Amino acid sequence: MSRIFDALQRSESERSGGESSTKPSLVMDLLQIAERHTGEKLAPENVTQMGEFPSCTVVPPAGTRLISLTDPESLAAEKFRFLGVRLRQLQQSQGLKKLLVTSTISEEGKSMVSANLAFTLARKNRQKVLLLEGDLRRPVMCARMGLGIRFTGLVEWLHRDIESLPSIYSLAETGVCLLPAGNPPENPLELIQLPKMAGLLERLASWFDWIVIDSPPVLPLADTSVWSRLAEGIILVTRQGVTDRKELKRGIEALDDKKLLGMVVNSCDSIAHTDYYQRYGSLSSRTKQEKV
Repeated sequence: MSRIFDALQRSESERSGGESSTKPSLVMDLLQIAERHTGEKLAPENVTQMGEFPSCTVVPPAGTRLISLTDPESLAAEKFRFLGVRLRQLQQSQGLKKLLVTSTISEEGKSMVSANLAFTLARKNRQKVLLLEGDLRRPVMCARMGLGIRFTGLVEWLHRDIESLPSIYSLAETGVCLLPAGNPPENPLELIQLPKMAGLLERLASWFDWIVIDSPPVLPLADTSVWSRLAEGIILVTRQGVTDRKELKRGIEALDDKKLLGMVVNSCDSIAHTDYYQRYGSLSSRTKQEKV
């Protein structure tokens, strides 16, 4: 498992140029207070019931790094909880619901981050979370969840001319539903540009508190530009030792800056556990440009 996930979120202090005054010894208390505060708002009454969807059990194979399920008290899982708190705050202030997770190139861990973030968001206040597999070219979620087979999903629904819902599956005891990609099509870009795709997301948004979209990489595919238009916020995943500086810059430029919430740095090995709280406590005073 990566030793640290470093989430750089836009905040009011960043926009105003203010500095964080959070002391390392207070970080855990602040996290607990923030989680209680963001959990006060009840889920919408019109959210669909999980029991309406077929249920399946997640059995993560070794090495899939679904740390939010397999080791929820770990340092890495705690990083996802910090990110979840910030996202819930943004949801309350900006109405954020449809969240796109992408990367510049493949092998940076975007699918792993998408899944862990979905499980983390679902833990608080019985929020209903949909994990939507938007990478129609290389679907991996069914395998990562240990579901045994690749389920039909979004691709098959987009090929149909009926108004029924695509195949959605409730992941037992997690609070998360999965809309898998289905079988890879020959024309993924054309499929997701169909007008019915936007209508489907709006319909799903009325049922779920969060829609986490696992998107293809930004470079060199155009798929992500379509997904980004449908999303309300974007998180860019990078990976130490894999992400190239120039490619990262190109990836940032290709995304809508108004929707880009920040970056998750995966597999970072420059931060020791001993200075973890000090490092994370000062994140709000750094800009994305400083990290890039």
